[in-house]
Amino acid sequence: MTGVFCLGISTLDYVYSVETMPTRGEKYRSKGLAVVGGGCAGNASVAIARLGGRCWLATRLADDLTGDQIVADLTKEGVETGFARRVAGLRSPVSAILVDAQGERMVISHSDPDMPEDTDWLPTALPPGAGAVLADTRWGEGALAALRLARAAGVPGVLDGDRKPPHPDLVSTASHVAFSAQALAELSGEDDPRTGLARIARDVPTWLAVTLGKEGVLFVENGEVAHIPAFAVETVDTLGAGDVWHGAFALALAEGQGERAAIRFASAAAAIKCTRFGGRAGAPGRDEVADFLAVAG
Repeated sequence: MTGVFCLGISTLDYVYSVETMPTRGEKYRSKGLAVVGGGCAGNASVAIARLGGRCWLATRLADDLTGDQIVADLTKEGVETGFARRVAGLRSPVSAILVDAQGERMVISHSDPDMPEDTDWLPTALPPGAGAVLADTRWGEGALAALRLARAAGVPGVLDGDRKPPHPDLVSTASHVAFSAQALAELSGEDDPRTGLARIARDVPTWLAVTLGKEGVLFVENGEVAHIPAFAVETVDTLGAGDVWHGAFALALAEGQGERAAIRFASAAAAIKCTRFGGRAGAPGRDEVADFLAVAG
């Protein structure tokens, strides 16, 4: 079974369904509540497992009840958590998330600022069967160490650039980077994503892309910025869609798919997730994605 070694944040999310986003300091009533695991790497790991890939997750958690719940949920999903570090005396990451009637979300998150930054506990080589690495930007030194493992093993090293990379070498060390629009603008200094991608591409050999939600994906191909449109779906909840996209994209690369095919596969997985409330609880299985793509043509 092809696998992906993931590194980054895993959280416990409290997801509230509301009609509209709060605008004043008063009491509001939620229409629904989902308590699910979350976090960029945590969500991507679950997406990979549901899509039929093997997944190892290196993540930093506290030795607390929240951490217990995060690990239990990941294990139930089939994610291998032997690389989860548990630190005594701290708090595991949590988020409170509001999702409105249009499927847009507001996230309030907390990560313990005292979580150690050292990387000595990480493996010195990828687990057997890992055909790719996926890292997020929440822990710069850890992400850099993971991407270096990918380079040493000669496998794709994917960076989820949902935030501006905290380490200057992350983009050049990764083989593939998919940015959010905001992170790309912050890093490139350009508001237009096409211009931003082209600017960064001049300085690094890395394959670059930016995910734009309903506007699809822009990516650099043969020195030019290309576009693949998103799949049109009725959006219920966008929470975790980007994480699912990155997990599916990394798995596709690990399986030997080319970038265009990997984008289409990842976009289908993310589109299906957007039709379901509850963050990563809506991540699809492999057969669902195959059926979706067959209908989409």
